[in-house]
Amino acid sequence: MKIRVVSSRNEILSLNPNEKVVHLAFRPSNKDVFLLVETCPKLEVIQLPKSYRRTISRAIEMFLEMQKVQLLEGDVWGHRKDINEYYTIPPSLISKIRSMKAEGTSVEKIAEKVAQESKLNPMMVSYILSKRDPE
Repeated sequence: MKIRVVSSRNEILSLNPNEKVVHLAFRPSNKDVFLLVETCPKLEVIQLPKSYRRTISRAIEMFLEMQKVQLLEGDVWGHRKDINEYYTIPPSLISKIRSMKAEGTSVEKIAEKVAQESKLNPMMVSYILSKRDPE
């Protein structure tokens, strides 16, 4: 599964319209969020660092809710945008999540355990669990 890392508002218009998961590495304005949703109609998740997440207006939260776009808190630790524009969640981690789910482990326990072992936010783990086939 790949997360598209966007480090400046100038990149929004050049995004692939098929992007589903985007991490914004800058503090977005309301206009930036509207433009992102318009540019990527298949968008499912916007991930923001914790400090930026707290500054998102209630109006944008409601807008994203209406568009069925999840707003998650999290980071892409150790990712270098100059090397690759995507942060890739290792397939081994996704298969571990799937096997824990197949064993009947609760979503909360899986999210907690995987978040401790990896650098993924529990909310992102829950999102992965909700997807039938994460790419």
